[in-house]
Amino acid sequence: MDATTQFLLLACAAFAAGVLNAIAGGGTFLTFPALVYTGVPPIAANATSALAVCPGYLGSTLGFRQELAALPRRQLVREMLICAAGGLAGALLLLVTPAKVFAGVVPWLLLFATALFAFGPRIARWAGGSEEEGSLARWRYPALALVALYGGYFNGGLGILLMALYLLVGETRLHTVNGLKNLNSFVLSVLSVAAFALGGAIVWKQALLMAVFATLGGFAGARLAKRLPVAWVRTIVIVTGLVMSALFFLRAN
Repeated sequence: MDATTQFLLLACAAFAAGVLNAIAGGGTFLTFPALVYTGVPPIAANATSALAVCPGYLGSTLGFRQELAALPRRQLVREMLICAAGGLAGALLLLVTPAKVFAGVVPWLLLFATALFAFGPRIARWAGGSEEEGSLARWRYPALALVALYGGYFNGGLGILLMALYLLVGETRLHTVNGLKNLNSFVLSVLSVAAFALGGAIVWKQALLMAVFATLGGFAGARLAKRLPVAWVRTIVIVTGLVMSALFFLRAN
């Protein structure tokens, strides 16, 4: 594959990922496979993809400034520290994972993330209607640490996990849930990306290119979100996730 074709493929994948993340999530299903397809090893592709989508979390967080400001500062700081530690631990775990092992795990991670995306709304509705919110609230911080660990290791499906977690432990205000999801996704992504950078896992040329186009896609997606039915986008993401999972299963065998 020549350099021009690689540039176009990565730019289009990143732009489309930005659009998807702004509307319904699932951008990792495009950025990660695109990087692997252009010859980037799986671990480096995962690290590079994490950097590519990271700036979008900050913009989303700023959109929920009022909801976050209404929460106790101590709670926010505690959760940010938990997510920072979890994201860093997940990234370090990825860096010490043998490349062959990670290549075998990738199809399962993609399939798991696709299932999370597909059943996320049902999980959120069930969590929101739980009658055991009081008893589950005490698991808020341990569960958050586990989700952050997963997010630092593999970003796919992170937003769905965070939303389900917050609804399950008693957060009933959807805008607050979205704000917490975006804030903690940004925090853990920054720490994991920093670890990837120090570990030499990021392919910088591709990462910076994709970060620019993913950000542009995020702006475009914000406008498109008001016109395009979310159900259509969700279907596209789910089909893409299943196809990518199947391709990586075939690749691993």
